[in-house]
Amino acid sequence: MADKVFEKVPVEQLRWRCDPGVLPFETTADIHPCEEIIGQDRALEAIRVGLNIHSVGYNIFVTGLAGTGRFTTIKCLLEEMEAGGKIPNDLCYVNNFKNPDMPHMLSLPPGQGNAFKKEMETLIETLKKKIPLMFENETYLEKKKELVERYRNKQAELFREFEKKVNKANFALVQIQMGPYSRPGIFPVMEGNPVNLEQLEAMVEEGKLPKEDLEKIRAKQSELVNELENIFKQTRKSEKDIKEELASLDYEVISPVVRDSISDIKEKFGGEKIHRYLDEVQEDILANLNRFREKEEIAPSPLPGLIPPQPMDSFSEYQVNVLVDNSETKGPPVVVETTPNYRNLFGIIERVVDRSGIWKTDFLHIKAGSFLRANGGYLIFNALDALVEPWVWAALKRTLKNQVVEIQTYDPFYILSTSALKPEPIECDVKVILIGDTYLYHLLYNLDDDFKKIFKIKADFDSVMNKDSEKIQQYASFIRKICDEEKLRPFDRTGVSAVVEYGVRLAGRQKKLSTRFHLIADLLREANYWAIKDGSEVVKERHVDLAIEKKVHRVNLIEEKVQEMIDDGTILIDSDGMVVGQVNGLSIYNLGDYMFGKPSRITAKTSMGKAGIINIEREAELSGPTHNKGVYILAGYLRGKYAQDKPLTMSASICFEQSYSGVDGDSASSTEIYALLSSLSGLPLRQDIAVTGSVNQKGEIQPIGGVNEKIEGFFDVCKAKGLTGRQGVMIPSLNVGDLMLRKDVVAAVKEGKFHIYPVKTIDQGIEILTGVEAGERLEDGRFKEGTVNDLVDKKLRELGMKIREFEGGGEEAGKEEKKKKKGKATCDG
Repeated sequence: MADKVFEKVPVEQLRWRCDPGVLPFETTADIHPCEEIIGQDRALEAIRVGLNIHSVGYNIFVTGLAGTGRFTTIKCLLEEMEAGGKIPNDLCYVNNFKNPDMPHMLSLPPGQGNAFKKEMETLIETLKKKIPLMFENETYLEKKKELVERYRNKQAELFREFEKKVNKANFALVQIQMGPYSRPGIFPVMEGNPVNLEQLEAMVEEGKLPKEDLEKIRAKQSELVNELENIFKQTRKSEKDIKEELASLDYEVISPVVRDSISDIKEKFGGEKIHRYLDEVQEDILANLNRFREKEEIAPSPLPGLIPPQPMDSFSEYQVNVLVDNSETKGPPVVVETTPNYRNLFGIIERVVDRSGIWKTDFLHIKAGSFLRANGGYLIFNALDALVEPWVWAALKRTLKNQVVEIQTYDPFYILSTSALKPEPIECDVKVILIGDTYLYHLLYNLDDDFKKIFKIKADFDSVMNKDSEKIQQYASFIRKICDEEKLRPFDRTGVSAVVEYGVRLAGRQKKLSTRFHLIADLLREANYWAIKDGSEVVKERHVDLAIEKKVHRVNLIEEKVQEMIDDGTILIDSDGMVVGQVNGLSIYNLGDYMFGKPSRITAKTSMGKAGIINIEREAELSGPTHNKGVYILAGYLRGKYAQDKPLTMSASICFEQSYSGVDGDSASSTEIYALLSSLSGLPLRQDIAVTGSVNQKGEIQPIGGVNEKIEGFFDVCKAKGLTGRQGVMIPSLNVGDLMLRKDVVAAVKEGKFHIYPVKTIDQGIEILTGVEAGERLEDGRFKEGTVNDLVDKKLRELGMKIREFEGGGEEAGKEEKKKKKGKATCDG
C-alpha cells in the first residue's frame, strides 16, 4: 500500500487558460465595441414581453446581482422602443371657477401646454390694458354720465318735491350730525326757526302753545318721517337699478372684446373640455370687470416710515399650471427616479405663507412627480429604495391598479394639514420597471397579494453565462467599449486573455464566464492605471495580473493577520508528520468584499460510552444548522458502515480547535469522518494534506464551494512553512471543473511541490491520509484483515463488548452486595 500511487488532478485541469493565439486581433483597437447585451437572453426575452404587452398589470420586476447589466439592458431595450413611439400629451391644471378646491385637468397635444399658458397670460395682460381704455372712451363715459345724471336728477327731484311739501306744512329739513355721519331730520318751525318736540312740550307747559296743536304737529311730523323713509327706499332701489344698468353698460361695452379674445384662443386650441373652461373664464371676467379698472392711488400712511402692505391682484385664477411639458420629448418618455420618495414619484401640493402668516395653496402650487412625467412611457426605480419610503408602496399599488394618479398634499404630520385641495385625478398609462434582488421579489410575491397582480413579468439576470468562442469575442468587444467610453489604453491579446480568465474565476466554473461586468470594468480601469505607470502603450497580461494582485492586497489585511498567527504558532497548524485523530480541514472566511480560505485543525476523541457523536461546536452554540446536519449525516454513515451486526456504542467528540466564532456548512463532514476513523483505528493521519468535501450517508464525497480559495489558503500556509513536495489538498472529484487556481499554485503543482487529489469516496480518502488500505467487506461480513475498516470495526466491537461486560459486572457486584447485607442482618438477628 505504501507504494500505491494515488490519482492527482492533471496540471492542465487546475486552471483554464485562454490562449491569446486564438484571438483574431492584435489589440482591442482592431475590433468593434460591444453594442449588444451579453449573456442575458432569458432576461431580454422577459423584458421584451413586458414592454410589448400593454395590458394592466404587465409591469416588470428585474432581479439579479448588482453589476449584471440590469439597468444597461433596460436602457438599451427602451431606446429601441422609443423609435417611432407616440409622444404623450401635455398635462395642465386650471382653476375650477365653480369649486376652486377641485381644480380641472386639461390634456393638450405635446408642446401646446406652454403655448396655452402663454395665450392665457396674453389674454389677461391684453384685457388689463384694453378694458381701462374702453372705460375711458368718450361714448362710454357719455352713456355712463347720462345714466348717472338721470339717477341724480330723479333723486334730486324727489327731495325737492318733498322739501316743498315739508315747508308747506310749516316744517324744515335739517341735517343732523351723528359722529362722522349726518342724516336729515324733520323739525317744526316756530317763529321762523326749527325747534324740536322737547321745546314745544315746554311751551305747552308754559301755556304758550295749546296741547291740541302739539298733537297735530307730532302727527304731521310722523307722517313726514314715514314719507322720508319711503323716499330713502326709493333711493336705494334706484341705486341698485343704476348699478345694474351700469354693469349692463359695462357688459355691453366690454363683452365683445372679451368674447373675441376668447374666441381667438378657442380657434387655436380644440377640445370640448378646453372650450368649456374658456367659457367659464369669459363668464368670470365679465362678472368681475371692476378688477380690470385702473386702481386709485393708495393714501399715504399716517405714520412716517411705515409702508402699508399693498395688495396686488395677480389674476392668478386665470393662469395655467403646466404640470408636464412634452414639447422637447422625442418619443415615449423614459424616467429614471433615483430618489423614489412620495413627493418625487406622485407629486405634491405645495403651500405658501401669505402676508397674514396663514398657510395657503391653490392649483398653481400642484407639482407633478415622476409618475406623471413618465405618463405614456416608462418609469424605472429601485424597489428597495421605494419600499423604505413612507406612503410609497401603498400609493404605487393603488396607482397601478386603478391607472389613475391622484396628487395629494404630503403631510406626514397630517394633524397640521390646512389644505382641502383635491385636484381632478389624472388617467395615466405608465410601464413601471422595478430593480431589486431575488429575495425581495419572493418576499413581496408571497406576502403581498397585490404584487403578483401588478408585476406579472419577472426578468431574472444571471450572474454567469456559458463560455464559448462567441462569448469570449463579446468579452473582447466589451473591453473595447469600456476603453472607448473611458479613454483607456487598448488591451493586447494577452491582456484580453487575462481578463477573460478573471471572468472565469469570478464565475466559479471553468465552463462559465461571469456577467458581473462592473467588476470586469473595475479591473480594466485598474489595469490601465498600472499600464500607464509602466509606460506601456497597451495593457498586457502582466498589468492585469498586477491589478488583480494589488486589488487583493488592498482588502486582505485580515488574511495576512491570520497567516501571521499561523506562522508564529499562535494558531496551531501542522503541515508535516502524522497524528492520530487529527486532520487539517479547510474553512472559508467571507468578509463581503473579499473571501479567502485557511486550514483549521479538526480533532476527534473516541471512548467507551453511549453518548454517540458529540459535536462540541453545537454544544457551545457555535454550530450552524448546516454543520449540524453534516454531523448527523456522518453518524448515519458510521451506522450504515459498521453497525449492521452490532450496536454502535461509543462516545466521540469532534471539535474545530481554536475556533471562537460560528461554524457553518457541511464541507468539513468528510474531514470529521477521517478524524473519527483515525481515532477508532489508531492509525495516524497525514498532516501535510488538507481535506475538504461534504459526505452523504453512502460515503460519497460531494462538491463544495470556495474550492479555489481553500486550496490557495493551505498552499500559502505550506509555502510559509516550507514546501516539502508531499503537501497537497484532497478535494471532491466533482469540484475539478471548478478549479481556477492562482498561477503560483499551478506552477508549484507542475514542479511537483504541491498536489491536488480528487476524491470520490471516504474509503479513497482514508487510504490517502493513512497510507493503509481501506478494506472491502468480505463474504462473511467482516473486513479484510489489517485494513482501516477492519481496525475500526474491531475497535467498535471491542467497545461494545467492554461496555456490555462493564454493565454486566456491575449487576453481579450489586447482587453480591445485597446477599452480603442480607446475611449480616440474619446473623444480627
